[in-house]
Amino acid sequence: MRADRLVATLLLMQSRGRVTAAELADELEVSVATARRDLEALSAAGIPVYPQPGRGGGWALVGGARTDLSGLSSNEAQALFLLVGPAAAVSSEAKAALRKLVRALPQTFRAEAEAAAGATMIDPTRWGERDRRRPAMVDQLQSAVVRRRKVRLTYVNGARERSERLVDPWGLVDKDDTWYLIAGTEHGQRTFRVDRIAEAQPTDQPADRPADFELAGAWEQVVGRMEERRGATWATVLIETRFVRILRDHFGRHCHTDGETDDGRTRVRLAAPTPLDIARNLAGWGADVEVLEPRSVRDELARIGVELAGRYAAADRPNSPPRKKY
Repeated sequence: MRADRLVATLLLMQSRGRVTAAELADELEVSVATARRDLEALSAAGIPVYPQPGRGGGWALVGGARTDLSGLSSNEAQALFLLVGPAAAVSSEAKAALRKLVRALPQTFRAEAEAAAGATMIDPTRWGERDRRRPAMVDQLQSAVVRRRKVRLTYVNGARERSERLVDPWGLVDKDDTWYLIAGTEHGQRTFRVDRIAEAQPTDQPADRPADFELAGAWEQVVGRMEERRGATWATVLIETRFVRILRDHFGRHCHTDGETDDGRTRVRLAAPTPLDIARNLAGWGADVEVLEPRSVRDELARIGVELAGRYAAADRPNSPPRKKY
């Protein structure tokens, strides 16, 4: 018997007052027999959960009983509030939930929990940028996910082609300040960038969601496929060892060192979707980076060098013709 399922059962009963085993089974995606056993176990444990016989009956949490967090240890309470605390700085809903959680804790844990909640904050704005706000469409899509309602999207892909589709919203992910919607479509699971959704219209149609769907696992698969595409082209380069950390910061998991050479440089393996993507990222290093392979990346660098030399050398020549205006 899972503790999280029992807590979910209690919270559901608090919100509805009375539930049937069938309703509980449907909500928690378990069998009716399992839901009934959970209810009986709660009652046997002394929690005021009682069956109400007759028409319109079910199971009720009697006497206005409220759940609390007394089952948490001190360390568990601190860990919980370290996670929740930063969110309270940017969300009034999270702040209200935090206050309720504090009141639900045993008195001896409250001081440490409140200190943990205020020990960390998150500033999502990078240096030199304006304050970032979560797109309003995220809230709209999030509501559809929670309510399990289909959404009609107008989507603009990378080629700026617009299309309309009816989707089953399954979950939202914030990845490096870019939001993604994972949804079911007539062609299976798909991922949509929220900033490319021109319009989202929630409907009253119930959304289908696989019983075994788990957002974290689905996103892990999405990331894996994306990283495979990003690592389609590999290049081997030589660079001074002191600059390796800069390449690692830029290329992330697609940067691997492969030992030092006799002249004090480090051999590094880099990856990107295409040879041009690698060349564009390395062109600014000039002669500080030497590309050993593949030839396709060396050719792209040579082409970029010729273009730059042609443009700026011509502009600096005396009596050079004026550049055309378009």
